[in-house]
Amino acid sequence: MPTKTPLTFSHPSANASVVTHTSAFNSTTTGPPGFFGQLLNKIPLPRWAVYAIFAAGLLILLVCVLCICVKCCCKGKKRKRKQEQQIHLKGVNGSTTTALVQPEMDEYGSADKPRGRLLYSLEYRAQNSELTVGVKQAAELKAMDLGGTSDPYVRVYTLPDKSKTCETKVFRKTLQPVFNECFKFQISLAELKESTLVMQVFDFNRFSKHDIIGELRLQLGAIDWNHVIEEWKDLSEPSKFEQENLGEICFSLRYVPTASKLTVVILEAKNLKKMDIGGSSDPYVKVQLILDKKKWKKRKTAVKKKTLNPYFNESFNFEVSFDQIQRVQVVISVWDHDKMSRNDAIGKISLGCEAGGNQLRHWADMLSNPRRPVAQWHSLLSAEQVDSTLALKHTLKIPFTNKTF
Repeated sequence: MPTKTPLTFSHPSANASVVTHTSAFNSTTTGPPGFFGQLLNKIPLPRWAVYAIFAAGLLILLVCVLCICVKCCCKGKKRKRKQEQQIHLKGVNGSTTTALVQPEMDEYGSADKPRGRLLYSLEYRAQNSELTVGVKQAAELKAMDLGGTSDPYVRVYTLPDKSKTCETKVFRKTLQPVFNECFKFQISLAELKESTLVMQVFDFNRFSKHDIIGELRLQLGAIDWNHVIEEWKDLSEPSKFEQENLGEICFSLRYVPTASKLTVVILEAKNLKKMDIGGSSDPYVKVQLILDKKKWKKRKTAVKKKTLNPYFNESFNFEVSFDQIQRVQVVISVWDHDKMSRNDAIGKISLGCEAGGNQLRHWADMLSNPRRPVAQWHSLLSAEQVDSTLALKHTLKIPFTNKTF
């Protein structure tokens, strides 16, 4: 029996719909790419390389923008600071140019900067015409050395008759020295009322000029002398109208006890007083030994022409026994040589066991260091002042004879 095969029937509309659906599906997946895709397709680089370059550029752009923002902020802060630091002339006290240009001047270099304090005592005995000045101690002194300390000592004298000058011992590396020294001045009551007591605190320097820390000036005529005075006072700025500067001299001392030999080496001088009309001097140095208030031995250097800063470097040896070294005084004097007239004394300095201040210290350093030369700078004093301190015993000489009485 023959088998029957089923008949399949296809409707044309159905086929058409199927074809149409297929064509629509293909159009969405294989259509032409957009502008960005076309641009990427034109670049002859792998797609990952293009993306890496794009990311790096974007990062660089962000960094640039960030830097610009930071710079703008910094400029704004600087402008604000400048506006805050502007100086308003109406708020500045003082009529001087310095006050207008340097309103913060009081922090550095001000004359009102504290220099320290000094404790002193005063007593006057009218029956003896004697003024006793006590230099007790100092406190909170201004540091003059690089290490933040000073080597202070005090110089005491009276004006206008500056016939006697006294100095305390030097205290090393301290701003709180305790002196406890007394000095006596012979002065009448009439002179006392017109006198000024000066106490100057110096910083000691062996090889340079001593720097003044501060001073006290007391009008003795305005003091009540019915009782002893003892008080603290602040040091003030040193007076600009002080005595005339005569110059400084540097020399060394050396003593050998076993050989009984005293060696004085005149090294140099500086800033000497002008003695000639041309504004210069012809200086030389005289070294004189005085024993028991009498002139004993003397030597002198060569003359240096037309200079205020002569260099000598001349050595002089004297035979002085150990007993005599306790009683001898060495007078160093600087003179101006004149051919047509008498030589003029520029200044002097005396050393010995009876000296005081820096002169006594130099002498003591020489005795405590035998066989070793000790050099030091000294400020010259007036010849009248040194001569009055020495109080030499003069012999009377009759003209045209060699006899002395």
